[in-house]
Amino acid sequence: MRTGVRLRGHRRTLGRAAGAVLAVSLAAGALAGCSATGGKRAEERAAAAEAGGRSAVNTPKWTFGMVTHSADGDTFWDIVQSGAEQAAVKDNVKFLYAHSDQAQDQAQLVQSYIDKKVDGLIVTLAKPDAMKAVVTQAAKAGIPVITVNSGAEQSKAFGALTHIGQDETTAGEAVGEQLDKEHRKKALCVIHEQGNVGLEQRCAGAKKTFSGQLQNLYVDGTSTPDVQSSIEAKLQADSSIDSVVTLGAPFADAALQAKQTAGSKAEIDTFDLNQQVAAKLKSGALGFAVDQQPYLQGYEAVDLLWLYKYNADVLGGGKPVLTGPQIVTEKDASALEAYAKRGTR
Repeated sequence: MRTGVRLRGHRRTLGRAAGAVLAVSLAAGALAGCSATGGKRAEERAAAAEAGGRSAVNTPKWTFGMVTHSADGDTFWDIVQSGAEQAAVKDNVKFLYAHSDQAQDQAQLVQSYIDKKVDGLIVTLAKPDAMKAVVTQAAKAGIPVITVNSGAEQSKAFGALTHIGQDETTAGEAVGEQLDKEHRKKALCVIHEQGNVGLEQRCAGAKKTFSGQLQNLYVDGTSTPDVQSSIEAKLQADSSIDSVVTLGAPFADAALQAKQTAGSKAEIDTFDLNQQVAAKLKSGALGFAVDQQPYLQGYEAVDLLWLYKYNADVLGGGKPVLTGPQIVTEKDASALEAYAKRGTR
């Protein structure tokens, strides 16, 4: 699971010719601005992308909606969305996308798609309590639901067909094992959103398998300066910290800056892979990254909904379909860098 971060001055630039997106334009008011893909600019981009795509099937033009817990400007979710869009082209699907990092707004966005009578829904469950009622409502209304990225434990109980993503506890355990492999002794696990169950599970998993000391550090993920200053203060206060693990690619930069300012020798590691992370792994600036293949999460979610609509298929027998974790180090970075540059890893 990945939650978003607002990076000042950052604007999305989705120009993937193969992608097909028909982004949702939701009503103004309380939900205005919740989707970075809403509005005239996104609609024009969507139309251009769809015109350039070619469907591989002749099934009906079903409409699938995806609602995630991403904040504006989060590159991780750009990759998820890209995978979903490209699968939608292949599957002759009209694809709608919206997001909000506020749980109540996310639930309202899902409700808006239910009201539109979409043919399938893809949702994330970073804060499952806020999403339970609306996801259950969709399933009862006969709209097939697939959860992605977060909420594996609640997915089936809420009525979803299956869950696609990584097991967060298992991913955390892999981090703890990697820290031991590198002979680390004291680590920080940086949680950028309080109440996000997946982030807590990552740190708990790492603590379970790491033979050294691991301490959680809570930061305000919506403010890059806060993330940097919080990590910097910890590193300055305790020179024995030899590893900092951030739980999302955008936070790795803040940790690297904090390390430099604090004069620390701690290794910076991160969850998630993107172009910047791949380059910094290659240069040795970052120690390792935990890749959960976000492109695959978006692509498979659309594809599995299409398979269910077309052939009543449910991959995995209703159990979670795992897309990670994969530990990526300097030796892996060169092979993955080209894919990261094109926005698919």
